[in-house]
Amino acid sequence: MTGFATTQVQAGFTAGSAAFGAVPPIHQTAAYEFSSLEEAADLFALRRAGIIYSRNASPTQQVLEERIAALEGGASAVAVASGQAAVAVTLLALAGRGGHIVAADQLYGGTVDLLHETFDDFGIPVTFVDQDDPDAWRAAITPQTRALFAETVANPIAQVLDIRLVADIAHDAGVPLVVDSTVGTPALIRPGEHGADFVVHSATKFLSGHGTSLGGVVVDLGTFDFGAEPDRWPQFTAPYTRFGDLILWERFGSGQAFAALAKSKYVHDLGPSLSPFNAWQILQGIETLDLRVARQSASALAIARHLAQHPAVARVHHPGLEGNPWHGLAQQYLPNGIPSVFSFDLAGPEQDAPGRIARIIDELQVFRLVANIGDARSLVAHPASMTHSHLTPAQRAAAGISLSTVRLSAGIEDPTDLIADLDRALAHA
Repeated sequence: MTGFATTQVQAGFTAGSAAFGAVPPIHQTAAYEFSSLEEAADLFALRRAGIIYSRNASPTQQVLEERIAALEGGASAVAVASGQAAVAVTLLALAGRGGHIVAADQLYGGTVDLLHETFDDFGIPVTFVDQDDPDAWRAAITPQTRALFAETVANPIAQVLDIRLVADIAHDAGVPLVVDSTVGTPALIRPGEHGADFVVHSATKFLSGHGTSLGGVVVDLGTFDFGAEPDRWPQFTAPYTRFGDLILWERFGSGQAFAALAKSKYVHDLGPSLSPFNAWQILQGIETLDLRVARQSASALAIARHLAQHPAVARVHHPGLEGNPWHGLAQQYLPNGIPSVFSFDLAGPEQDAPGRIARIIDELQVFRLVANIGDARSLVAHPASMTHSHLTPAQRAAAGISLSTVRLSAGIEDPTDLIADLDRALAHA
């Protein structure tokens, strides 16, 4: 019989015991018990696959990674604390020491902050180009370039990337194409089928759908051969010094070496860990992803068509509308529906727009003023004063954003209520 202090810590639980629940459980633990010191040493040396500590992974997180990798048709995935962390970990792992990134002008504002300022602080230069200009992509590539990066459907103007075109440019240069498909979602587009090599998601958005939990994930589609030019990719093909003479490409191979590097170095060292509870919450959202996205897509298109006829609206940025510059690419890449995040520009003088937009947004009752997208609730934002407020006027212009731009993210409410809410608020324009 053990003492009270021992009993209060250890009674009623045996490490590794199964409960046979039908739903993936929350493994809310910081650390994991090893069966022997030999097993622990093998795990720490990457000689054996397994979980060491929740900073790198948890069983709940592994279910999430496997599920998202399967949805994208990928080989492996790494889940982290946010979409921003997923972008950072992915591009840091690919850039390595002395690398260079080429990125699209048409990116979410927080991503521009990361690449324009923080990566510059890290000594990783990033060149921004118009994603619709293939010559600009080619001209920006240097011998030090290690990745091309863009969004499948941009936030907030909904420009559609010609994935195959940019993928071919990347591959001709011997580098991978990384795409952020947060807005696209695997329910509407699988970028790997069009040539992308890595797909990043802010799982906070559509994958969750409920707006409760932050998370991010990167999927390695297993298509890029780091062994083809080993001198260009020493992080994969040279000995990994912290693990002795281990060479990741030899040990893990295509589709797994990137995840091993990302987790053992960048997640381990920088600590952008996804909590088991958030991983579990995101898993609950994924179970209804296609149902939500279909409803949101249909509602967004109905709203866009209505706004296109509204006298208070100058233009609607929705690629599902005929006449939109990306309508053809949307038909090519998004036959199952157009994402529900799009924008419109208010009619009238641009310099007066922020004040008029403030009156409109403050009148909305169904749309919520929230710095998020992909929620079950319909959301509204003013990019120039919120999500893209750190951009210079030139950067905003390059992304297609003006002071008159209003971003919408259609939720799953009744679309007639959403349209009526916008009509009533736009009467104050």
